[in-house]
Amino acid sequence: MNDNVNETITEETQATPETAATPETNQTQESVLIAGVMHEQDIQKVSAKQNVVKIISKVAVYAFLGFMALVVLFPFYWMLISSVKTLEEYNRQIPTLFPENIVWYNYVEAFKTANLGTLFGNTLYVGLVSTVLSLIITVLSAFAFARLEFKGRDALFGVLLATMMIPGELFTITNYQTVSIFGWLNTFTVLIVPFLVSVFYIYLLKQNFMQIPNELYLAAKIDGTTDIKYLWKVMIPLALPTIISITILKMMGAWNTYIWPRLVANDEAHRLITNGLRNAFTEASGDVNYPVQMAAVAIVSAPLFMVFLFLRKYIMKGVSRSGIKG
Repeated sequence: MNDNVNETITEETQATPETAATPETNQTQESVLIAGVMHEQDIQKVSAKQNVVKIISKVAVYAFLGFMALVVLFPFYWMLISSVKTLEEYNRQIPTLFPENIVWYNYVEAFKTANLGTLFGNTLYVGLVSTVLSLIITVLSAFAFARLEFKGRDALFGVLLATMMIPGELFTITNYQTVSIFGWLNTFTVLIVPFLVSVFYIYLLKQNFMQIPNELYLAAKIDGTTDIKYLWKVMIPLALPTIISITILKMMGAWNTYIWPRLVANDEAHRLITNGLRNAFTEASGDVNYPVQMAAVAIVSAPLFMVFLFLRKYIMKGVSRSGIKG
């Protein structure tokens, strides 16, 4: 009888695997596989939608940037095409987007009429001298506020920063009275001295100097290095991108200045290029030869455009480094 019981148990045990592979189990496995496939398809659909959204967003962004680029560049394009038009074509009621006859002689006439050689010389002299002197003052001031310890340093720097909130136009009258007392009117001195100090440039360079570890300065002092030598050998090379960007911005500011030179030094010997182009092309009848004037503006704008085109990376790098806490 025991043998019969054992045989029965053995048969049931052997039948268990067959029982596991029933049609219901197969249907369950198929359902799981189908659900997995559907889940993968859903993931692929979501991923495809995300890719479509990314492509559409990129197209929209680049379309917007392209439109804004056209808006920014169109005045320059209009200046260039107007500079090679005839006066008759320029004065038409319906403007042309491309000149019918290209007149290159407008550039020659512009150079002669406005006496651009003298204007370029005056502007270059004022720009170089003011840039060099301003750079010296900026470097020394930024070094003093960044590394030297003296009483009232932070308070003095705070006062300087507060002056940045005052519009520069408010100083025009007081500056004019001051230079009149000094007898500087109609001289190159009045074009250079009043704007040698720039609080913004000092702040910009001071923030860059603060990124240089103070341990280098202390180690240099232990070795007996003077402050000027440390500034020249260590700090200036490390902050060179910012110094280059300040130099470029200062030169561009001196090149583009208009109101102050016209107010204090508008005589023929000291006139700068921005003021010289104002009335140089106005004829006795009051008419303005705009194509020739546009040619002169193109000539004047070319140096600044080339400077920005080739040195823009130094401007961006210098400004970005001054805003990063090291």
